[in-house]
Amino acid sequence: MRRIGREWKLWMKHRALFTLSLPGVLYLLIIAYIPMAGIVVAFKDYRYDLGIAGSEWIGFKNFEFLFASEATLIITRNTVLYNASYILIGTSAALLLALLMNEITGRWVRYYQTAMFLPHFLSWVVVGYVTYAFLDQQNGFANQIMAWLGLQSRDWYFEPEPWPYLLNLVHLWKTVGFSALVYYAGIMGIDSDYYEAAKLDGANRLQMALRITLPMLTPLVLILLIVSIGQMFRGDFGLHYFIPNNSGLIYSTTDVIDTYVYRALRMIGDIGMSSAVGVYQSVVGLILVFSANAIIRKINPDNSLW
Repeated sequence: MRRIGREWKLWMKHRALFTLSLPGVLYLLIIAYIPMAGIVVAFKDYRYDLGIAGSEWIGFKNFEFLFASEATLIITRNTVLYNASYILIGTSAALLLALLMNEITGRWVRYYQTAMFLPHFLSWVVVGYVTYAFLDQQNGFANQIMAWLGLQSRDWYFEPEPWPYLLNLVHLWKTVGFSALVYYAGIMGIDSDYYEAAKLDGANRLQMALRITLPMLTPLVLILLIVSIGQMFRGDFGLHYFIPNNSGLIYSTTDVIDTYVYRALRMIGDIGMSSAVGVYQSVVGLILVFSANAIIRKINPDNSLW
């Protein structure tokens, strides 16, 4: 009873903040939690005429589609390695841009923020057309530059080798602005007294960035890192489908679990199989989040999520 009384007092004290959080709580409840009842589809031979309840229970047979396929190793490797490179390159570039924006004074910082943030609002379909304008074999801007330099043009959509670099470059261009602004907002929250004390001690801008800014941003970086690790087994469908233009000759370096399952679902229409893959990705993602948080908690408990 005493605990209930404390919780009630806490609720009354912060009732305005709790009320403001209700739309977000309802959104998560409706979008993320209630649909979890549909997980049962992954263990059934789903038929539209019978519905979820009437469909036959087949256990783990839907999972056999993914693990028995010859492409399983390739798409799993691509999914994990691409996400690892996105996290590493994206985080490093975003931190660097945030530090550079912190050095800019005056109104120009607003223009730089807007210019970097704009690609975030573009859909992958639009970005795919922009990429095609660069990589088209006949009229692409990249091949025109190579011709001016006396180099032989390339048919980018038929050569798998360049695509790990191209996909990382496109992903960085589209996402780095948003991530940089998140870190820049974190920098704005650092108490200016730290910098004033460092100036009195004779520290330069680089030393203040390395000894004050980056250590103060470490909790934010680690929290975002834990969340990103939870998505390691979920490939960005829009990036890996629209940017390579779904070219079959480059699947070996562009295909991920999500695009593979989409094509399989489109061809055979197996709802149970696609649900099984979603459950597999979610379970692995949950394990990765707990593992990453446990490692960070062991190193520094103050920087972990829980």
